[in-house]
Amino acid sequence: MSGVDTVAVAAATPDVEQPFTELGLTEDEYGRIREILGRRPTSAELAMYSVMWSEHCSYKSSKVHLRQFGEKTTDEMRARLLVGIGENAGVVDIGDGWAVTFKVESHNHPSFVEPYQGAATGVGGIVRDILAMGARPVAVMDQLRFGAIDHPDTARVVHGVVAGVGGYGNCLGLPNIGGEVVFDPVYQGNPLVNALCVGALRHEDLHVSAATGAGNLVVLFGARTGGDGIGGVSVLASETFEESGPSKRPSVQVGDPFAEKVLIECCLELYQAGVVVGIQDLGGAGLSCATSEMASNGGTGMRVRLDAVPLRDPSLAPEEILMSESQERMMAVVRPQDAERFLEITRKWDVEATVIGEVTDDDRLVVTWHGDVVVDAPPRSVAHEGPVYNRPFARPAELDVLQADRAESLPRPTTGEELRATLLRLAGSANLADRSWVTDQYDRYVLGNTALAMPDDAGVVRVDEETGRGVALATDCNGRYVRLDPYAGAQAALAEAYRNVATAGATPIAVTDCLNFGSPEDPGVMWQFDEAVRGLADGCRVLGVPVTGGNVSFYNQTGDTPIHPTPVVGVLGVMDDVTRRTPSGWGAEGLALYLLGTTREELSGSEWAWVEHGHLGGRPPVVDLDAERRLGEILVNASRDGLLDAAHDLSDGGLGQALVEASLRFGVGARVWLDEVCERDGVDPFVALFAESAARVLVAVPRSEEVRFTDMCSARRFPHARIGVTDDSGVLEVQGQFEVPLEELRAAWQSTLPAAFAD
Repeated sequence: MSGVDTVAVAAATPDVEQPFTELGLTEDEYGRIREILGRRPTSAELAMYSVMWSEHCSYKSSKVHLRQFGEKTTDEMRARLLVGIGENAGVVDIGDGWAVTFKVESHNHPSFVEPYQGAATGVGGIVRDILAMGARPVAVMDQLRFGAIDHPDTARVVHGVVAGVGGYGNCLGLPNIGGEVVFDPVYQGNPLVNALCVGALRHEDLHVSAATGAGNLVVLFGARTGGDGIGGVSVLASETFEESGPSKRPSVQVGDPFAEKVLIECCLELYQAGVVVGIQDLGGAGLSCATSEMASNGGTGMRVRLDAVPLRDPSLAPEEILMSESQERMMAVVRPQDAERFLEITRKWDVEATVIGEVTDDDRLVVTWHGDVVVDAPPRSVAHEGPVYNRPFARPAELDVLQADRAESLPRPTTGEELRATLLRLAGSANLADRSWVTDQYDRYVLGNTALAMPDDAGVVRVDEETGRGVALATDCNGRYVRLDPYAGAQAALAEAYRNVATAGATPIAVTDCLNFGSPEDPGVMWQFDEAVRGLADGCRVLGVPVTGGNVSFYNQTGDTPIHPTPVVGVLGVMDDVTRRTPSGWGAEGLALYLLGTTREELSGSEWAWVEHGHLGGRPPVVDLDAERRLGEILVNASRDGLLDAAHDLSDGGLGQALVEASLRFGVGARVWLDEVCERDGVDPFVALFAESAARVLVAVPRSEEVRFTDMCSARRFPHARIGVTDDSGVLEVQGQFEVPLEELRAAWQSTLPAAFAD
């Protein structure tokens, strides 16, 4: 076809100027592409390399740091690992022939440009990653960070993102079992939208993304390819927003959850029929990614007829088809003898499927357009052998000043009346207030397998309906802690997610992470990243839980101002029977309340310091991973033996917030005394209530089980103190200090989000 930049044309016109910088490539990178090809790239090749070598797809600035996750994983940690880092999602064995696959990813930049579609397609993309492993998706979660709750632009982003997450997930019929919502001015121009999906499969149903078997067919199926999202996530996520807003505005992808719902059922039937050799979803970088990665993973080549791709927009050029990030598309490798059965199943589900090429044995990715060759490149060079950067990093000089400015020296409440007023203000503050305005827009119980969901500490979902075997999931990150000390802050995120899974009664077995940071070109940001990854890798080794996969999101900043480093950590735990799960609040009177763990005067980075003083400084609470592990064992064993009626972790807002949430969960009050804890730990009532020391949990124990429970704590030499009882007074009383009617607490806790966002 005339006017098409073919390989022959490229070879004959070496000096044509190409817009490589506009596509995000450096001069060195462009030079390397010319070296690999032995000529200048065609427009289609340039498009392909530019998206695949972008930060989002290639991990070029993070690879050297992420290697630690593999290097610090022991054989013992690998015991349950069926698939680790490098595939669409990690897969772990949970027993009885069952496996689960789970992963968290970011869709941050698109969600600022177009909040509804950005968030919706973030959910759609992570669900397809899980589907591509051979699993049925069973639940989703979302981790959201917005700007200040009272900023005029925050409502726009919140309404769009929450509606997008809920709209897409609800239409798919997947329960949303938990997540996070955080407000902080630092995310004003750069909100974070992270989405997690978990799926279940039998071991024998595991699929991977590899094109094997020369002569096998390459089939594109699902939605047609359009102009939406061209350069979308891959180029957009590799760019910083300037002060004025996004400078590049490629179309954000547009999602159709009903098309995806049909695609899920279609894929599961294709797996059942045994007609899929390899499979990959089309997400960031679209066809560029699927073709090059599948060929590279299989150690093969691939020949693709681009003009066979079904289009929504017939005016698309070859490079645009390669870059399009249209949603709800999958690519499969199919044996020729299975092709008719494959197409029969896709027809049954009314899913469009087209053979667009075949696997070859020559280690070349060749793409043709109406017979002309427009791409001829080694697939590994596109997918896996992109540039790798050792970016310079240096500890920011201002960190010493920040860490010296400790919250422990701020004025604090001393009287009972002041403590009561502080408790109410914190309960109604932006980050501690009730989240049900958000979570009520999500379906938490569809499919009938949800055993716990928000507002409990972890989401729990049944995998095997016969035995009740299931998994618990929790995600956490306190960006303020990571800002103050990236190593300790990342470990605090891991410890909290681990603890939350254990409070539900599940044994933590695996980790996924979504590492949200500023620009990798800033040495201070790269230092934060290196410290956080090191902290996570070291922490996972101590706790014995491997990182199975995840995502890095760089360039989260507005102008020169990066977000707080926000490494969101998801921990997955397994339980034999989800009916034995432990909720986060008490539902009966007469239970004994125990505080597990040691309370220290740790107020820096706390909600109290932020809400009451607008203060961020000092060092975050100390993380004791050995204590976290022993605490986890107590919680899991006590839950299994029926010794706990409730367990609530202590984190943001400390003991005070845990008492508020656990009392309000089922509307049962409590009488609490702090004398023993204050005396043993050398703290005053204010610190006992509002410090955020780690490795602490509040539990409710039936009186008949107190001796067995305290023996269990003593055997593990774990600090525990009886600090109260539940009662039917309708009041939360801290003896000698104050009492608050639950109705007054509920009014303070529940009014904040509706007041800010209700229409």
